[in-house]
Amino acid sequence: SICPLIVVVMPVGLIQTNCYIVGCEETKEGAIIDPGGDAEQILAEVERQGLVVKYVLNTHAHFDHILANGAVLAATGAKLVLHAAEAPLLAQGGAAAIFGIPNPASPAADVYVQEGDTLQLGDITLQVLHTPGHTPGHIALYDSQAHVLFSGDLLFYQGIGRTDLPGGDYDAIVRSLARVLTLPEETLVYPGHGPETTIADEKTGNPFI
Repeated sequence: SICPLIVVVMPVGLIQTNCYIVGCEETKEGAIIDPGGDAEQILAEVERQGLVVKYVLNTHAHFDHILANGAVLAATGAKLVLHAAEAPLLAQGGAAAIFGIPNPASPAADVYVQEGDTLQLGDITLQVLHTPGHTPGHIALYDSQAHVLFSGDLLFYQGIGRTDLPGGDYDAIVRSLARVLTLPEETLVYPGHGPETTIADEKTGNPFI
């Protein structure tokens, strides 16, 4: 059967964070993952895809993944979804001050998810994987039917997330990486920055693994 998962990649904001607009082809229920800026462009694309946004999902609360939370939530009426361990970082503006950037104001999360939770978008099921290390409450989102992983800043093409910012933990990220590398090798990885990759390619080609 045709995979009902819609995925649109939009690099947004100051450091070209990958925002993902995802949705179900059948029901047009959608979500926005990591709206890191450029709210107008994100909303225009949502409209172009004909999606009704049910959730805004933050893989973690660093400023470059949350900058457009407020505008996108206000425009869509969606619920903001986050791991509870990220709530303090979200409330502090996502460490923007460290980089000399004004704190983005984001509403608090409406839904706190944890390991093992699932989010339903029509016929699409996104599994929540708690993958700490880059931040304590970092999550990845996995669609086992489409073989797609939204890895946030855990895993990149030929790279891994940095652990030198407040809340970073190198030992934790190593454990989280080991875990996602057990996913099927054909799994397509959509990271928080840079080009997409696959689990197979990262197992063999990633110098950090």
